[in-house]
Amino acid sequence: MDRKKELKQQYKEEKTEAGIFQIKNTRNQKVFIKVTPNLRTMNSQRFQLDLKGHPNKALQQEWNQYGEEAFAMEVLETLPEDTTDVRYALKKLEAKWLEQLQPYEERGYHKKA
Repeated sequence: MDRKKELKQQYKEEKTEAGIFQIKNTRNQKVFIKVTPNLRTMNSQRFQLDLKGHPNKALQQEWNQYGEEAFAMEVLETLPEDTTDVRYALKKLEAKWLEQLQPYEERGYHKKA
Protein backbone atom coordinates (compact mmCIF):
# COMPACT_ATOMS: atom_id res chain seq x y z
CA MET A 1 0.00 0.00 0.00
CA ASP A 2 1.40 3.41 -0.88
CA ARG A 3 1.97 5.99 1.86
CA LYS A 4 -1.01 8.17 0.90
CA LYS A 5 -3.46 5.26 1.11
CA GLU A 6 -1.86 4.12 4.34
CA LEU A 7 -2.30 7.55 5.95
CA LYS A 8 -5.88 7.80 4.70
CA GLN A 9 -6.70 4.39 6.19
CA GLN A 10 -5.02 5.33 9.47
CA TYR A 11 -7.08 8.54 9.64
CA LYS A 12 -10.33 6.60 9.08
CA GLU A 13 -9.45 4.10 11.80
CA GLU A 14 -8.62 6.73 14.43
CA LYS A 15 -11.24 7.08 17.12
CA THR A 16 -12.98 10.40 17.23
CA GLU A 17 -13.02 12.29 20.47
CA ALA A 18 -15.98 14.49 21.42
CA GLY A 19 -15.60 17.49 23.66
CA ILE A 20 -15.38 21.22 24.04
CA PHE A 21 -12.63 23.64 23.10
CA GLN A 22 -11.94 27.33 23.33
CA ILE A 23 -10.41 29.94 21.08
CA LYS A 24 -8.85 32.53 23.37
CA ASN A 25 -7.72 36.01 22.43
CA THR A 26 -4.48 36.36 24.39
CA ARG A 27 -4.53 40.15 24.06
CA ASN A 28 -7.86 40.81 25.79
CA GLN A 29 -8.60 37.34 27.28
CA LYS A 30 -11.95 37.02 25.45
CA VAL A 31 -12.99 33.43 24.70
CA PHE A 32 -15.14 31.59 22.22
CA ILE A 33 -16.17 28.06 23.15
CA LYS A 34 -17.54 25.33 20.94
CA VAL A 35 -18.62 21.74 21.45
CA THR A 36 -18.03 19.14 18.78
CA PRO A 37 -18.52 15.41 18.36
CA ASN A 38 -15.07 15.32 16.74
CA LEU A 39 -12.30 17.48 18.22
CA ARG A 40 -10.26 17.05 15.05
CA THR A 41 -12.63 19.63 13.56
CA MET A 42 -11.01 22.36 15.66
CA ASN A 43 -8.86 23.09 12.64
CA SER A 44 -11.95 23.97 10.62
CA GLN A 45 -12.51 26.92 12.97
CA ARG A 46 -9.04 28.25 12.18
CA PHE A 47 -9.68 27.65 8.48
CA GLN A 48 -12.94 29.64 8.60
CA LEU A 49 -11.21 32.47 10.44
CA ASP A 50 -8.31 32.51 7.97
CA LEU A 51 -10.78 32.69 5.07
CA LYS A 52 -12.70 35.48 6.84
CA GLY A 53 -15.86 33.39 6.91
CA HIS A 54 -16.40 32.52 10.57
CA PRO A 55 -20.06 32.75 11.64
CA ASN A 56 -19.15 34.62 14.85
CA LYS A 57 -18.63 38.14 13.50
CA ALA A 58 -17.06 39.58 16.68
CA LEU A 59 -14.47 36.80 16.80
CA GLN A 60 -13.80 37.21 13.09
CA GLN A 61 -13.33 40.96 13.47
CA GLU A 62 -10.76 40.58 16.24
CA TRP A 63 -8.99 37.75 14.37
CA ASN A 64 -8.63 40.14 11.44
CA GLN A 65 -7.50 42.96 13.74
CA TYR A 66 -4.97 41.10 15.94
CA GLY A 67 -3.94 38.23 13.67
CA GLU A 68 -3.74 34.49 14.26
CA GLU A 69 -0.75 34.81 16.60
CA ALA A 70 -2.96 36.59 19.16
CA PHE A 71 -5.21 33.53 19.56
CA ALA A 72 -4.77 30.16 21.24
CA MET A 73 -6.91 27.07 20.73
CA GLU A 74 -7.24 24.62 23.58
CA VAL A 75 -9.34 21.58 24.43
CA LEU A 76 -11.19 22.23 27.69
CA GLU A 77 -12.75 18.82 28.27
CA THR A 78 -13.42 15.57 26.43
CA LEU A 79 -16.27 13.13 26.82
CA PRO A 80 -15.55 9.61 27.99
CA GLU A 81 -15.34 7.10 25.13
CA ASP A 82 -18.28 5.12 26.49
CA THR A 83 -20.71 8.08 26.37
CA THR A 84 -23.95 6.78 24.91
CA ASP A 85 -25.89 9.99 24.15
CA VAL A 86 -23.17 12.26 22.78
CA ARG A 87 -25.54 15.08 21.77
CA TYR A 88 -27.06 15.32 25.22
CA ALA A 89 -23.67 15.08 26.90
CA LEU A 90 -22.28 17.85 24.67
CA LYS A 91 -25.23 20.13 25.53
CA LYS A 92 -24.58 19.59 29.23
CA LEU A 93 -20.86 20.16 28.74
CA GLU A 94 -21.50 23.40 26.86
CA ALA A 95 -23.88 24.66 29.55
CA LYS A 96 -21.31 23.85 32.24
CA TRP A 97 -18.51 25.75 30.49
CA LEU A 98 -20.73 28.71 29.56
CA GLU A 99 -21.66 28.98 33.22
CA GLN A 100 -18.06 28.62 34.36
CA LEU A 101 -16.39 30.99 31.87
CA GLN A 102 -19.23 33.47 31.30
CA PRO A 103 -17.91 34.32 27.80
CA TYR A 104 -20.26 37.26 27.27
CA GLU A 105 -19.74 40.95 26.50
CA GLU A 106 -16.20 41.99 27.49
CA ARG A 107 -15.32 38.42 28.53
CA GLY A 108 -16.10 36.65 25.30
CA TYR A 109 -17.71 36.31 21.92
CA HIS A 110 -21.03 34.74 22.93
CA LYS A 111 -24.40 36.42 23.30
CA LYS A 112 -26.62 35.71 26.28
CA ALA A 113 -29.75 33.84 25.32
